[in-house]
This record gives sequence, structure tokens and C-alpha cells, in this order.
Amino acid sequence: MRIVTPEALGAVLRALPGRPRAVASGNLATPLALLEVLDREVPEFSLCMLNAQPGIPTREGVVLETSFVGPAMRGRANLAYVPSRLSLVPLLFTTTLVPDVVLLHTSVPEAGTVSLGTEVNILPAAVEAVRARGGVVVAQLNRRMPYTYGDGQLPLESIDYGLEVHAPLAACPALAPDDVARGIGERVASLVSDGATLQLGIGSVPDATLQALSVRRGLRVWSEMFSDGVLALDRAGALDPDAVITSSFLFGSPELYEWVDHNRRVRVLRTEKTNDPGSIARQRGMASVNGALQVDLFAQANASRIATRIYSGFGGQTDFIVGALHSPGGQALIALRSWHPKADCSTIVPLVDEPVTSFQHSAVVTEHGVAPIWGHTQQVQARHLIERAAHPDVREELEEEAVALGLA
Repeated sequence: MRIVTPEALGAVLRALPGRPRAVASGNLATPLALLEVLDREVPEFSLCMLNAQPGIPTREGVVLETSFVGPAMRGRANLAYVPSRLSLVPLLFTTTLVPDVVLLHTSVPEAGTVSLGTEVNILPAAVEAVRARGGVVVAQLNRRMPYTYGDGQLPLESIDYGLEVHAPLAACPALAPDDVARGIGERVASLVSDGATLQLGIGSVPDATLQALSVRRGLRVWSEMFSDGVLALDRAGALDPDAVITSSFLFGSPELYEWVDHNRRVRVLRTEKTNDPGSIARQRGMASVNGALQVDLFAQANASRIATRIYSGFGGQTDFIVGALHSPGGQALIALRSWHPKADCSTIVPLVDEPVTSFQHSAVVTEHGVAPIWGHTQQVQARHLIERAAHPDVREELEEEAVALGLA
């Protein structure tokens, strides 16, 4: 690896062929300094990231590619959404999304390596793909990036250029859950036993669920991502002290980043491993908890689109639902508010109009109750959703729709 100035890096990026494709660290590990140089020096390029945050180039001439839409790309006219299960995104780098340059946000060198720190995810596959075709790998070296163990430990020889930029990492402090989120979290937690393995995302409902799980013991974590809630579980003594915490990325508070730095109990692995349904199925008592925008009376969940417009994407939901259902004692739970506060409408609907993200869950949980799904007839599923999950104001209407749909 050669340490360069922004000006020298600019010359490297200007030499990229044609309209290059850049794959960059996503989520809260965005290599902003590298993207600034790319944006300044290359008139047209494709930028491939997952869950891109504000601050990335979005101007005309930049094609925004992703399989999981973040706030910086959502609603953009130049968005190129590529539907894919997260576990399969790495394959795209050898087929339809072949990169010319990979832009990483890493720790500073240590023992001949750097660490991808908080964001491993799809990046090892991107590095392998770009090196196989003679492309360029650039690292934004940051002493503030925690050194994490696992698949994000890259030898220096796998990186061509390094730009030293020491800046605080973007943080996402947890917000206190409201009464509705706490109600949902408590109901979800009641379904999870001591010794279970957890997969949860980020947000008020997952945070409330993790808070409610603090009284459990022997819990394990095998997840696509985790945040401060896992740190809180550890401090409460709820986690199995002998089990490794496994994830493919993380984000949260500066306190979380300090905790994971050189923490041997944390392993941050590539997406092909964490999201492999077979590996998920081998986890004991896998409890997969995911959200949704809507669930219909056929128990189909839409977690990706609003009025046919892409909002996020499949993410890892499909991977974890399949894996959890095959885990001994596992369960795949959909947890959501019964009423959408912004759209002012029920989230339990007769039939989703948008493409379905997932189906065949173990149960659907709202603040009103738990609706068991798997193992019941479609008529019983619908009745459970109406009577135990839907908001009381829409239950009569849903009952009428259930008759029309042949579900009653």
C-alpha cells in the first residue's frame, strides 16, 4: 500500500477507464474523503453502496447503484436499484456490477493489516473482484475506525493506495422507545427464551425488544448488524460470555465503537457468511425479528416499497426468515406498529399492492398482540391477524375483506 495525497489520488482516479464503477463502504462507514476526490476528478461514474447516507455525490453524471436504498439515494432520479437478497449481492461483483475501483474506510495499519472495522458486509467480495480484473483498491485510513476481527482484516498488499484522514465516525445514538414500541418489544421478548440466538435490526422496536430481553440469560447474537442494544445486553449479563457475537456490520454510538475495538468476542464477517440461510439455520433457537411497512391477510409482508416506489430493498430479511424457520427451535417474527403514524393508516391490510418482500413467518407482532402464522390454515392466519394484530378501528373492515378474499 502506498500512502498518497488527495492530489496524487486524483491522478489515479482520473486514469480509470471510461465511466468507471466504484464500490464504496456504506452505512455509517462512508469514506467521504475518497468520494470527494472521486467526485471532483471523474466527470461520470457509477457509485455502488448499501444504505448510503447523506454526503455522497448525487449530481448529474453519477449513477447511484444499490440493492438496499439508504436516505442519500432514496427517491433520486439517477437511482439504479438492483433487487437482490443481501447474501447474493457479492455475486453481482463478478457478473453485472463488476467494479473498477473499491473505496474503503479502514483502521490504520496494524501488524501488516488494516481492518474494515464497522463495515465488512459486501466489501471483501468487492475487493476480490476488482483485484481479479486489475482494478484499484483505495483505503481511507482513520485512527478513529475501530479494529475488529474477522473477514475485514485485510493485508496491506491487497490495497493499492491509502489516504490518511483521521476524523470521528458518524454515529447513530439510540432514541428512547415510545409506549407503542415498548409494547411491541415486550411482546416480542416474551417469545424469546433463554439461550436463543438473536437477529435484530436498528430502530425503536428492535431497541425496545433488546431492552426487554435484558432479563434473559445465555443469549447469542448472529445478525446482519447490531447496535448499542447488544452492548446493553452484555452489560446486563444477558449474553452468553463464551459465545462470539457475529455480524457483518454495526453502527451506533461512539461508546459502541470503543467497545468493539480489539474486542475478541466480536467477529465481523462477510455477508456471504452471516446471511447464508444454511449457516443461520445452524444457530440454536434462532429468533429473527424484522420489520415491515405492511402485512396482508395472507401474511405477506411488504418491507421494501411504498406505492410501487422502492423505499429500501430486500436486505437480509429473506435470508434470515428462511434460516430461522429451519433452525431447531427457531422462529421468524415480523414486528410492526398496527397503525402507520405518518401515513395515518393501518399496517395490516387486506392485500398488499406492492411486491411482496417476505412471507411464511412464524408470527406477526404489534402492540395489540401476537398473531401466530406458521402451521395454521390461511383462514386461521387471517383471523389471528385481524383479532390479535390489527388496530381495533379497522378490524370490522378487515373481517369484511377476509370474506371477499375467501379467508373467512
